[in-house]
Amino acid sequence: MGYVGLTLTAALVRHGFTVYGVDAQPAVVQRLRRGETHIFEPGIDDVFGQHTGTRIFVGGELPSHSVDVAILSVSTPVDQSTHRPYLANLAAAADHVADRCAPGTLVVVRSTVPVGTSRAVVLPRLVRAWGSAPGAVRLVMAPERTIQGQALRELVELPQVVGGLDELSRSNGVVFFGQFARQVVPVSSLETAELVKLTNNCHTDVIYSFGNEIALLAERLGLDPLEVIRASNLDYPRPDIARPGYVGGGCLSKDPYLMLSTGRSAGYRPRLVEDARILNEQLPGHVARRVVEQLRDLAGTTRDLTVFVLGWAYKGWPPTDDTRGTPVASMVPAFRAAGLRVTGHDPLVSAQVIARYGGVPVDLREGFAEADAVLVVTDHPEYRSMDLAALLAGSRVRLVCDSWRILDEVTVRQCGVRYAGIGYRPEDSESLPGRPPDPADPTGVSGTRVGVT
Repeated sequence: MGYVGLTLTAALVRHGFTVYGVDAQPAVVQRLRRGETHIFEPGIDDVFGQHTGTRIFVGGELPSHSVDVAILSVSTPVDQSTHRPYLANLAAAADHVADRCAPGTLVVVRSTVPVGTSRAVVLPRLVRAWGSAPGAVRLVMAPERTIQGQALRELVELPQVVGGLDELSRSNGVVFFGQFARQVVPVSSLETAELVKLTNNCHTDVIYSFGNEIALLAERLGLDPLEVIRASNLDYPRPDIARPGYVGGGCLSKDPYLMLSTGRSAGYRPRLVEDARILNEQLPGHVARRVVEQLRDLAGTTRDLTVFVLGWAYKGWPPTDDTRGTPVASMVPAFRAAGLRVTGHDPLVSAQVIARYGGVPVDLREGFAEADAVLVVTDHPEYRSMDLAALLAGSRVRLVCDSWRILDEVTVRQCGVRYAGIGYRPEDSESLPGRPPDPADPTGVSGTRVGVT
């Protein structure tokens, strides 16, 4: 009953289903039994508060009577050092379903897995318990593809991809998902559906990495990456280039490694996926080092100074409290190594979680008052609407690093504070060689002779 299980439960209950939720963590079970959810997602609190005990039942195991559909939505993490997939949770969930459910139950793999996992890990456990007679095992892979902050809407509006063990399994899966989703996309096999999910998330990781690549190059050239990207995209008919920014979360920080594992098994190395993930993982550390360098340039030292970090979730829009893959995990060690004190604020992440990552929780006013540098990590709407002039007035802030470029640069600089972003520092571009514009000819083209070859 993590993020995927909770949101799917809420969507199903909204469409008339009765749901039995299972989780191995007693604290999670107890909280959900009280109708209290443990993640932030618009809409799910209302559903659980209204239907817990009537159409939502949560426990440590499935009920003794069989269910019609058993959905496996357990976590499938990767090892932090080797990046190898860990599939023991999925195997345990499959064993539990095989033990508690009857032949003919539709089993849905919802977790993101390397290609071949549904057939290699889940299927044998069901066959051992239920036999191999036609129709005894009905198994489909239907990947979850929602974005946090919009899950209940997207579960209905996004196409649901369904791949089956056989035609009977697939048709059962199409009927089930068709009861709440506007569109169902049947595909030919379990493996096709598994690769669909990896393709979606790895493509997103690659798209974001290109924007980050441009930002890092622009930084070396003393150019503004946002100016380059805006001009590249404006009324140009090819796919838009993404703005630079951090790439985290439970999916994008993990699923490329599942794709790489799939490639290894097939004797192929997905180089683009690998390089994109490396670049995106290195960006937070790079930004942290740039903050340290600029603060040292401004103050002569970083010892005993304070950096105020705004945003400890992995993203700010749509808002979330999820810190999986958060950029601050690799930023705080760099700040600590430079002797900086780290304070932190997030509209949704708790003070306990900020402290666990190494920050001292503070409110916005206190954070600005005590800071020598301010680092905006997420584009949460609360940060967009801050009264910057009031917060900076009388403070000792020397540097504002606005990762998402959501603050007003002019206001920051008028307060005597240096402004910077990912791949951007105005002082760099202003030092580039070039002819200043002629006031009488702002365009700089009058009287220009043009030769075209």
